[in-house]
Amino acid sequence: MTHTFVRVCGLSELEEDIPKRVEFDGTPVSVVKTEGEVFAINDICSHANVSLSEGEVDDCHIECWLHGSRFDLRSGKPDALPATRPVPVYPVKIEGDDVLVSLTQES
Repeated sequence: MTHTFVRVCGLSELEEDIPKRVEFDGTPVSVVKTEGEVFAINDICSHANVSLSEGEVDDCHIECWLHGSRFDLRSGKPDALPATRPVPVYPVKIEGDDVLVSLTQES
C-alpha cells in the first residue's frame, strides 16, 4: 500500500498529551504526542459524533469528553463504553520538525 503523506503541523507545535485538531482533505484528525511517539486518529468519536481532540490523553488513549469513551491511539479501538466501534488511525512520519500524516488507514 502506498501512502501519500501531508504535513499537518510542526512537531514543536505539539504539547505532550495535548491533542491538536487539524483538518485536511475534509477529514478532521487529532494529532497527539505521547509516550515518545506521535499518533494521528480520526477526530470524531464513533459513539457521539463529537471532537476527540477536546478530550484527555492518558496511557496512550484518548478519552471522549462527552460520555467517557476511550480509544487506543495505536489501533483506534474503544476500551470503554459507550463506544463499541473503532475510529480510524492514520500513519505518521516525522521529518525534522514536520509531522506528516497519510489518510490511508492502518486499521
